[in-house]
Amino acid sequence: MEIIASACRFDLGRIVTTPGAREALTDDDTLKALVRHMSEDWGDLDAEDRRRNDDALECGDRLFSRFTSDSGESFYVITEADRSVTTFLLPDEY
Repeated sequence: MEIIASACRFDLGRIVTTPGAREALTDDDTLKALVRHMSEDWGDLDAEDRRRNDDALECGDRLFSRFTSDSGESFYVITEADRSVTTFLLPDEY
């Protein structure tokens, strides 16, 4: 994972998972989503939200991705603007 993190254009900070996401997602779900998020693959976002993330890379705003687990559960990955934390959470925990 360190090799992947070194290629990332932004810091992830501390990686945390909310209780709901921890219950609903497998380790494989979170790992695949984290790799995609770090690779600037924002998942299931519309063009406007993708553009916002691309802009956020330049100006240091929050980064937001949406993915679907292997079991069909939608979830978010959010890296805060200060890059101190990246959180996995379910939509109803947002």
